[in-house]
Amino acid sequence: MPVVQLRDATLDDVAAIAAIYRPYVLTSAATMELDAPDETEMRRRLSDTHARGLPFLIAELDGQVVGYGYASPFRPRAGYRYTVEDSIYLRTGCAGHGIGRQLLTAIVAESRKAGARQMVAVIGGDNRASVAMHGALGFVEVGVLHGAGWKFDRPQDITLMQLEL
Repeated sequence: MPVVQLRDATLDDVAAIAAIYRPYVLTSAATMELDAPDETEMRRRLSDTHARGLPFLIAELDGQVVGYGYASPFRPRAGYRYTVEDSIYLRTGCAGHGIGRQLLTAIVAESRKAGARQMVAVIGGDNRASVAMHGALGFVEVGVLHGAGWKFDRPQDITLMQLEL
């Protein structure tokens, strides 16, 4: 497993964050977003996450940003205020080396510190690696929303996993 350094994301990381996310939007069902957000939008998302007191972390390897992860509100209504959703994205070619697991472990720990009580993983498409990673960290599959997503001109299943924090 490579030794990565995890740190809080800053506005200086926005270009790297947008570059990592773009291929997921354009080529995978890991996200149901259809248009890759630009740096202005990613800056807004980062600032919003920090303003909520939630973690947004960067993984660096040899000084290069190789991934990022964050927690966001699961739903906007106040009754969900103690539930967060995790998101983990890695630079192309960096999957399978434990970097995502390191990021997710830190996101879970930081979300606990922020007062979250539940974490939900909303996993798009046939993403077995993400399901396995979440399962290895104690997440339990709580359901599949069959065909709830639509991307690449076909329905996409959404797997829901949950971890009590």
